[in-house]
Amino acid sequence: MTIEDWRAEINAIDSELLRRLNKRARLAVKVGEKKKAVGLSVCDPLREREVIERASMANAGPLDERAVVKIFRRIIFESKRIEAQTMGLASTQAENPTR
Repeated sequence: MTIEDWRAEINAIDSELLRRLNKRARLAVKVGEKKKAVGLSVCDPLREREVIERASMANAGPLDERAVVKIFRRIIFESKRIEAQTMGLASTQAENPTR
């Protein structure tokens, strides 16, 4: 394979990642709507730890654990921002002060 072939494959993966991240974001909107309806907080530190631990355990590399944690923390942050927005809260309320 050539560099161009690998780059084309990377581009296809990037498109798929974006599609799936937006699907995840749409689910975060639904979670935010449900949380608002039942009076729950945007932040759920236990759930966040579960997501990061599951991703770390599923990681087969070559990304190291630190990279996986950083990526998933950012994904979680953006999901909480979207949930807060859905709930009519300031995005700063989505931040976890313990981090």
